[in-house]
Amino acid sequence: MTNDDIRYMRIALSLAAKGAGSVNPNPLVGAVIVHNNTVIGNGYHEHYGGPHAEINAMSNAVGSIKGATIYVTLEPCSHHGKTPPCADALINAQISKVFVAMVDPNPLVAGQGIEKLRENGIEVEVGLLETEARELNRVFIKYIETQKPYVVLKSAMSLDGKIATYTGNSKWISCEKSRQYVHTLRNELKGIMVGVNTVITDDPELITRLDNGKGRNPVRIVVDSRGRIPLAAKILQNPHDNPIIIATTAQFPERKRVFLEESGHMVLILPEANGQVDLISLMDELGKLKIDSILLEGGGTLNESALKSGIVDEVQFIIAPLLLGGRDAISPVEGIGFKTVDDGILLHQLTTRQLGNDILVVAKVKVNNVQPSKE
Repeated sequence: MTNDDIRYMRIALSLAAKGAGSVNPNPLVGAVIVHNNTVIGNGYHEHYGGPHAEINAMSNAVGSIKGATIYVTLEPCSHHGKTPPCADALINAQISKVFVAMVDPNPLVAGQGIEKLRENGIEVEVGLLETEARELNRVFIKYIETQKPYVVLKSAMSLDGKIATYTGNSKWISCEKSRQYVHTLRNELKGIMVGVNTVITDDPELITRLDNGKGRNPVRIVVDSRGRIPLAAKILQNPHDNPIIIATTAQFPERKRVFLEESGHMVLILPEANGQVDLISLMDELGKLKIDSILLEGGGTLNESALKSGIVDEVQFIIAPLLLGGRDAISPVEGIGFKTVDDGILLHQLTTRQLGNDILVVAKVKVNNVQPSKE
């Protein structure tokens, strides 16, 4: 492969990212068609149920694509889903070579698209910028392999690790640019989850507000083990695009459950774990509802439960140049915590970037480090 090959695949990856928030639970895919060292067509998977990236790239191509090379970020599909197989379309178009960033983890494809192309005389190279492609589609990969959502724990805090003062005041710790970034996360991830304490204390709507006025509202999920959610809460008055999902236990009052369901909301009765909603069971149920990703904007109590249960895949901490102090000030991860340093949640693949005056720290949870609480 050449530097030009890498450049074309980077263009395809940039195109793929444009589908964020519109294709769930499908993957993000981009494609670039090149003939005689000139890009003659490109496209990406724009929305769920719509044409795939390869088809859009071919539709947008200038001139004949016979004998051309296509760079695609995910293996072309070989099965009939909501659209016909892309592998067949490339064969019929007489494409001569295909660069594939990564094999599709979907068992319905999983190498069959590549095999089909090769059987029809098309040269295929696999693995160009695979690491970048897998990172771009980390949500899709987890969901297709486990049928559970990819969970991103987000928190905004002061430099000394406080998400609110000792009086509970938290507006605003992060800067405007950081808050806009959070709204892009809400647009990109399928669901947003908070604990009932957040609803009671802050009365949020949990919708997406982007500068361009566009964006998709996430499915809003409230973890409420005892049915304490106020019926007058804003989140219940403004259903927007989706019903509210209330994750609870058998402790939820029956009359309140009936009222909420008749109002169009969904109440999930789940098993208990340590007196709270079993978050692992909740992930199973949300996966069945095709919720492939969750932005966890919980308080310290829910964050601790989520980390200890092992449902968190990634953390994103926005750190403001601010000191709040106070032994009673609120931290992003509360509860009893961990008994020893060795018991803590180990993170890796850490990256940082600046958002206005704030610093965004992103890291993955090291899976083999997560263990059920010993407390």
